[in-house]
Amino acid sequence: MIDSQQASAALSDIEDMVRRVRQSRVYDVASQMMIMWGVLVFVANIATWLWPREAQYFWLAVYVAGIAGSFAISASNHARSAGRSFDLRMLIAFLLFIAFGYFSSEVLGHFTPRQIGTFWTIYFMLFYALAGLWFGYAFMVIAVCITTLTLVGHYFATGHLILPWMAAVNGGGLVVGGVWMRRG
Repeated sequence: MIDSQQASAALSDIEDMVRRVRQSRVYDVASQMMIMWGVLVFVANIATWLWPREAQYFWLAVYVAGIAGSFAISASNHARSAGRSFDLRMLIAFLLFIAFGYFSSEVLGHFTPRQIGTFWTIYFMLFYALAGLWFGYAFMVIAVCITTLTLVGHYFATGHLILPWMAAVNGGGLVVGGVWMRRG
């Protein structure tokens, strides 16, 4: 027989284990999506740098491919988890997020191309920082690092070097962050 203190300690250990397993699953799926989005963002930034007139098409393709890829990653992980990580609610939330960002930057903001690149990166990192409040500090660390490096590039990268900087910081940062989360 165990006493109430031992039972309480055992239940606490079980709750801790469940929390760590849940966080591990979140990090696993999120890391796959981060790596995919990081590659897409890296390619779009380089393509925008090389062919600036077609930038809107590159970024539209990134969103379409990224959403489709997020659904695919979610579906492939569905069998191993309790539910989909990217479902219809997530799609609607993502579309609302994009719509609000578009309205803020294009309708209200009238930003320069440099400011738009900075805005969108920081805006997406806000989402990562908020996710960190629920799912683990790694999201916050990634958001703070990418935001800081984005601002460094915004204020110090000269001329046309901003897009390669953003490709490395935003796209590369997401890939590095995703790899780091996989190891954790």
